Amino acid sequence: MGITLNALHWIYLVFILLILGFIVMRKDTSLICVLGIFILGIAATASIAQSVMGVFNSFIYAISELLGTILIISIIVGMSKSLMAAGINEMMIQPFARLIRTPTLAYWTIGMLMMIISWFFWPSPAVALMGAVLLPVAVRAGLPALGVAMAMNLFGHGIALSGDFIIQAAPKLTADGAGIPVGDVVSASIPLVFIMGIVTTVTAFWLLRRDLKKGVLKVEASDSKWKATVETAMDNAAEMKLLAPAAKKLLALMVPLLFAIDIIVMYTAKLQGGDATALIGGTSVFILIIVSLSAYKDDALGKITGHLIEGFQFGFKIFGPVIPIAAFFYLGDSAFVKLFGEVLPAGSTGLVNDLGIALAHTVPLNAGIGAITSTVVGAITGLDGSGFSGISLAGSIAKLFSTAIGSGVATLTAMGQIAAIWVGGGTLIPWAVIPAAAICGVDPFELARRNLKPVAIGLVVTTIIAMMLI
Repeated sequence: MGITLNALHWIYLVFILLILGFIVMRKDTSLICVLGIFILGIAATASIAQSVMGVFNSFIYAISELLGTILIISIIVGMSKSLMAAGINEMMIQPFARLIRTPTLAYWTIGMLMMIISWFFWPSPAVALMGAVLLPVAVRAGLPALGVAMAMNLFGHGIALSGDFIIQAAPKLTADGAGIPVGDVVSASIPLVFIMGIVTTVTAFWLLRRDLKKGVLKVEASDSKWKATVETAMDNAAEMKLLAPAAKKLLALMVPLLFAIDIIVMYTAKLQGGDATALIGGTSVFILIIVSLSAYKDDALGKITGHLIEGFQFGFKIFGPVIPIAAFFYLGDSAFVKLFGEVLPAGSTGLVNDLGIALAHTVPLNAGIGAITSTVVGAITGLDGSGFSGISLAGSIAKLFSTAIGSGVATLTAMGQIAAIWVGGGTLIPWAVIPAAAICGVDPFELARRNLKPVAIGLVVTTIIAMMLI
């Protein structure tokens, strides 16, 4: 039984297409998002006042949802500033500098490390752990900051999160939606996850190398400010002699040791997602304090505050353009009812999920169409930027198609899960890529645009393979 779509669904769909079109054309989307929220408000409440209030309240909702990410990025950046100012970063990156000597080694080494860490602790904490240390090494090796962000994003939020083999939060949601054991989804997803990962990361690397050779993408153009900041901070630290060499070595050992303890605590206490990120964030605050007290002594109190301010300025500057687009896409889920009331049709599970269900009920049922629909529905549910809110729907759709086809429920479920998380978990939605973009100091919209072609090619190839496996 399908969901009855009304004007709200069609308005939302039109603005989704407009926003995606603007993103592809590298145009700013803030105005389109605000207009979309306002028009949805008019259609839902027939009140200009309520619609104007809805725009502001949607911004508040988006900020509240993103606040944890804003804080962890801000604190990590503040900590990194203190490490650079004291010259400790240089000590920390020396072992990696010996390994990462070329752009190719930088891309694949960072990517593989990111994937392995993300399997155990999810990508956001992994980005926080790796970015500040490995970025300067990669830039010095000739890989632009955008390339570093792509590697961390595609391997972490793409490969690791879409499979989620260790923590198994994603397979649990999709398996419940399909009514099958979690192990079946994990087993079916293994070949698809790695096919998707190989195709996407190789394509992304090839495009990156091509643009570097053509001069379309240059280290100097995108990373000179960051590189100069790192090197200037190192030079200043050396000139000011804030720390003796022995103290630098001690603190350089302390930082990874504290994060290693975090990893042990996360594993033993089974901390995931927000809890794991909070542990990393709190540890980063204490590292900032310890480094500042050691380096600045009499002026330490002011420097602690100063580095925190630098971090928060960076975090909110990066997130500023993202708030409007996040506010619009959050309306596709539970935010709509919270802001505009119970105006959706009976049985609605949110604008985005309703559109996915409607699509599933308007296409013929066979193996090929089933695989394509699972991918498209998964991708649509990922447009809200979480990747997880709609994956139970992907499982339900897989069950629907497999019943008609007579087989393939686990494969279809895995395909929907992969599409939803690659799109929304994520590598294509601008605020979903913010952890990697912010740590690397690149534009999240540019990162999402660079990811678009490799991810699209990967989804096409993986969907074709899924057809063969059903």
